[in-house]
Amino acid sequence: MFIEDDAQMDSFWVQSAIGAIKAIAFVYDIITLPVYLVLQKPWQRRQDSRRVKAKPINQKQKMLVDESKYAPDDIEAKIIKKDESELTYRTTDPPRDVHVKMLQENIDTLEKVFNYVAKTHSNKRCLGTRQILSEEDEVQPNGRVFKKYNMGDYKWRTFTEAERQAANFGRGLRELGQKPRENIVIFAETRAEWMVAAHGCFKQAMPIVTVYATLGDDGVAHCISETEVTTVITSHDLLPKFKTLLAQCPNVDTIIYMEDQLHKTETTGFKEGVKVLPFNQVVKIGQDSKFESVPPKGDDIAIIMYTSGSTGTPKGVLLSHKNCIATMKGFVDMVPIYPDDVLIGFLPLAHVFELVAESLCLMTGVSIGYSTPLTLIDTSSKIRRGCKGDASVLKPTCMTSVPLILDRISKGINDKVNSGSAFRKALFKFLYQYKVKWIQRGYKTPLIDKLVFKKVAKLMGGKVRIIMSGGAPLSADTHEQIKTCLCVDLIQGYGLTETTSGATVMHERDMTYGRTGGPLTVCDIRLVNWEEGNYRVTNKPYPQGEVLIGGDCVSQGYYKLPSKTNEDFFEEDGKRWFKTGDIGEVQTDGVLKIIDRKKDLVKLQAGEYVSLGKVESELKTCGIVENICVYGDPTKQFTVALVVPNQKHLEDLAERHGLQNKTYEELCSSPVMEKAILKEIADHSRKCKLQKFEVPAAITLCKEVWSPDMGLVTAAFKLKRKDIQDRYQHDINRMYAS
Repeated sequence: MFIEDDAQMDSFWVQSAIGAIKAIAFVYDIITLPVYLVLQKPWQRRQDSRRVKAKPINQKQKMLVDESKYAPDDIEAKIIKKDESELTYRTTDPPRDVHVKMLQENIDTLEKVFNYVAKTHSNKRCLGTRQILSEEDEVQPNGRVFKKYNMGDYKWRTFTEAERQAANFGRGLRELGQKPRENIVIFAETRAEWMVAAHGCFKQAMPIVTVYATLGDDGVAHCISETEVTTVITSHDLLPKFKTLLAQCPNVDTIIYMEDQLHKTETTGFKEGVKVLPFNQVVKIGQDSKFESVPPKGDDIAIIMYTSGSTGTPKGVLLSHKNCIATMKGFVDMVPIYPDDVLIGFLPLAHVFELVAESLCLMTGVSIGYSTPLTLIDTSSKIRRGCKGDASVLKPTCMTSVPLILDRISKGINDKVNSGSAFRKALFKFLYQYKVKWIQRGYKTPLIDKLVFKKVAKLMGGKVRIIMSGGAPLSADTHEQIKTCLCVDLIQGYGLTETTSGATVMHERDMTYGRTGGPLTVCDIRLVNWEEGNYRVTNKPYPQGEVLIGGDCVSQGYYKLPSKTNEDFFEEDGKRWFKTGDIGEVQTDGVLKIIDRKKDLVKLQAGEYVSLGKVESELKTCGIVENICVYGDPTKQFTVALVVPNQKHLEDLAERHGLQNKTYEELCSSPVMEKAILKEIADHSRKCKLQKFEVPAAITLCKEVWSPDMGLVTAAFKLKRKDIQDRYQHDINRMYAS
């Protein structure tokens, strides 16, 4: 009884305090609104947000019909038929300054990009690496001992130094026997030497084959063998893999490794006849070389970029220099980047989104400081107590990210808020809603940002103004929360490896969430009817259909897969097009929203269509869910789900249900926890406005955290549905039987 009275009293005081704060905020709004109206000009932001970003192209102009061969009625009939089955959109934006400069300077290859920026930004900071001073043992509160880094400052290469080192590295490769237009693999983590090595190859017209550092051994061997490379560039950490991998890669005779700052690299025990050399030795060899550079042409292949392989064996996508330059031009027209910006690079450079983003930064003279997920922030797992993370030292203004990371940041913010007192939670909720309300009206909230949200923003150094998200759909809830709490412009883009990451990008002043922006200036977007899923361009209120992308950013096709290339790519009126398999709708302002994926769509027994990817994207924002795979059997009336629970949330939930001192595996096997988490998911589904038939009716808690090594997710952490289904088929059968 007394506990209930105390709780009611606490609630009364919290509500009273928040009520008083709301009253103060109301008075503050009345006094400051005229000032903010004059200084911030919110109407301009609202106009920019609502501005039409793309318009449909007239079908008659696009068809290029020879009218002399047909009667006028026949031509009109063809146009009407096309209008009912497809719609093509083109941006309304003109090229901006950097795009125009690239045209004027005839920059049509990545080799020309580096040559140009070395002359233009010669002594400016280009590529930065954080110095690791020592590795020390640190005793944890539970008595365990972990290895932690004592970190120093960033050490920088200037643009001139980076260009010279790249040129020497390229010549060094020639001295080692590598020839122009011969493939060469880069299999390494993101770091400055990765970018230097890539540009060294570009200077000798050598196509680089990019392989994810997290790809499993079989996938790595496949990429190396299929491309018939003789030379592999790797890192100190990944080099030991080749003691076993070389047996599957008989052509490889040279391995170049990027050195570690602290540890000497073990170079013995490799297959006989294989040369193993450090990166810096190749650079030194190139310093004395007489080989000249071999500039590539625009249509030459720059990169064979292997997809992460969510639907099977990774496919090599052929990306020419022209493809890369096209996407760079499109990005500089949409993303506001300034020469005094600083980018923090930590996503895999083997991912086309990160590679193009960093290339864009080089083109605009932006400094790039490299980091890793293990050292990114002050609380990262390899940062010693009392030592600052990379972001705190670098203080970046720009960063790239993927929804997986942003979802984790969002959950971290929620956990921090929920661990506070009732008053703190209520205060944060009010201030959050207050800021969202004014942002939607076109205003900024400098006072609240300074008092509250800038403290959250210090997580990434305190100066980040723009985050570019790509690689997967970003949920509207996460989009809003990151933008609000980190005080940044969070720009979502849409593209694929096959389109060199180019397709659509949000305008910086777009105040909506969950959309991917209008088409880039270098490509068109087309919607084509998909009758099976009832997605048609005649649908109301917005035209819907499969998304096709056409323009200079579209790849030449897949490496050694001509039939698959012919299936997914086609030419029309001199423009190359790619069929994405994604379902989108274009809204009245010409902005694309991805609403489905053909391969993810399941028709249940009662005739309802469920987009598995959409449901998973929403449920991943639930705190208890670390990862989830939804499965739908067409012969059943409901879906089921395989859930990897978040360990901390699982233990907290178990405590509330009286299950203490249980291991993670025991909790995952508990019917009580299964039922409790199913309820959590159902409650979260209602908040996300999912339909009843979309919500999983049964779940299985998975004891293993899915990783690329298990073969259940790709190197980019996308679900491999078929492999997951095969592994958990018994559990799926059990869920449907129950």
